[in-house]
Amino acid sequence: MQVNRRLRLACAGFAALLSFAAPIPAQSNSDAAPEFEVASIRTSAPITQGVTAGVHVDGAQVSCLQLSLRDYIAAAYKVKDYQIQGPDWMASARFDVVAKLPSGAKQDQVPGMIGALLADRFQMKMHRESKEFPVYGLVVGKSGLKLKASPPDPPDQSTEAGKAAVNVGAKADNAGTFIDMGKGSYLLIGSNRIEAKKVTMAALATVLARFTDRPVVDMTGSGLPAALDKYDFTLEFSAEDFRAMMIRAAVTAGVVMPPEALKLVDAASGDTMLTALDTIGLKLEPRRALLDVLVIDHMERAPSEN
Repeated sequence: MQVNRRLRLACAGFAALLSFAAPIPAQSNSDAAPEFEVASIRTSAPITQGVTAGVHVDGAQVSCLQLSLRDYIAAAYKVKDYQIQGPDWMASARFDVVAKLPSGAKQDQVPGMIGALLADRFQMKMHRESKEFPVYGLVVGKSGLKLKASPPDPPDQSTEAGKAAVNVGAKADNAGTFIDMGKGSYLLIGSNRIEAKKVTMAALATVLARFTDRPVVDMTGSGLPAALDKYDFTLEFSAEDFRAMMIRAAVTAGVVMPPEALKLVDAASGDTMLTALDTIGLKLEPRRALLDVLVIDHMERAPSEN
């Protein structure tokens, strides 16, 4: 069914972005992270017309729908999917998680709680390695950056010290993918375009990596003003290139696509992505980079009872 296929593409595009949807840094293994007070994990319903993928994090709970185990690992350890080595089924085994946050939980504790949940309910065991990857470096073009800098956030006086300051969300359906990163920061992917408000270059690199044949690493570095780290921009693509981008994102996220869909990827030129980046003063350059890798030594296919 065509509607079902579009929904699969939207879900895949959203799930891959969860790792930066909530603006929370990764915790080291030495950090003592609290656990969810209670968590329900259920196998996701089959993706059909009317099924929506999404995530919502606020001061009370975390709610995720239609995400794979690989997505949860990426969210817990703030890595990209290509930095996770493990069984192929982790990309297709999808679960819904609803978890209650402990009183006073903070943003930077949420990834640790997700990691603790994976270790407890899926008996996940892992270790870290370093590996050199062929990548695309996201760099500033010779003509310089052509982006509108977002105004700085006003001082946040809406939350009291010690209370959770998380309120983000994301939704994917037939119309596309919308990522709300809080405080007016968002990404909208659909209708042959990517619209961004108050988005970092690292976040843009994460998005582009879903649509290319190798990882994308933010290498803008000193080419950008230190005080202006978030930007507003829109990238426009041809219908053919955008369709190919979404198919590539679906495949990367573990969705099995028919041969005729994969042929559309080969037929697309990809030129409009490069042109779109050039209009805002950015480009992709082939590079090599040493990146951290999470090696999954053990993980159960199904969680323990709720």
